[in-house]
Amino acid sequence: MIYPEARIPVVALSLQHGYDPQRHLAIGAALAPLREEGVLVIGSGMSYHNLRRIFDGTDDGAAQFDEWLNEAALAPAPLRAERLIAWERAPHARDAHPQEDHLAPLFVVAGAAKIAAERDYHDVIYGKTLSAFRFD
Repeated sequence: MIYPEARIPVVALSLQHGYDPQRHLAIGAALAPLREEGVLVIGSGMSYHNLRRIFDGTDDGAAQFDEWLNEAALAPAPLRAERLIAWERAPHARDAHPQEDHLAPLFVVAGAAKIAAERDYHDVIYGKTLSAFRFD
């Protein structure tokens, strides 16, 4: 709707096998210079993505993981990377993300950012606390 003539170049980037957070942060860092040229780096996903449990109405640690992820994403760049690399040690990490396919895009975007994030979205849906972030 913003660009009805659809003259926006788009390049899709696949996640790397194994979802290694350090590797995805490095991919983001490699993309960071493109931001100076006006390139927008977008990663999709949420702080919770356990489809087996999303509709059960329980919290199952979603709020604790979301709180941890907020602290990690909102941290300054060097500390943010360190925390994201160790995401599996966060409270209820594997409850929130049995597979990190919907978390790894955050690593790429965080790697491309030089400043702290802002939480753009925060809600509780079906008993699960969810957040999404924006890095300027």
